[in-house]
Amino acid sequence: MEKLKVDIVVGEDLYGLSVVEISERITLLSDEISRLELELTKKKEEREAADNIFGSNG
Repeated sequence: MEKLKVDIVVGEDLYGLSVVEISERITLLSDEISRLELELTKKKEEREAADNIFGSNG
C-alpha cells in the first residue's frame, strides 16, 4: 500500500481545495480513524488483561 504524504491541518481553510482533493482527504482521514479505533480497542483489551492479572489502580 502506497502512503501519500499529505499535510492536513485541522480547521484549515478548505476553500482552495477541489472536490477531488476534499474526497481524497475524507478517504485518508476515514482510513486513519479506522486505524486509530483498532489500536484503541487493542490497547483497551491489553489494559483489561493487565488489570485482571495485576489488579486495577484506576
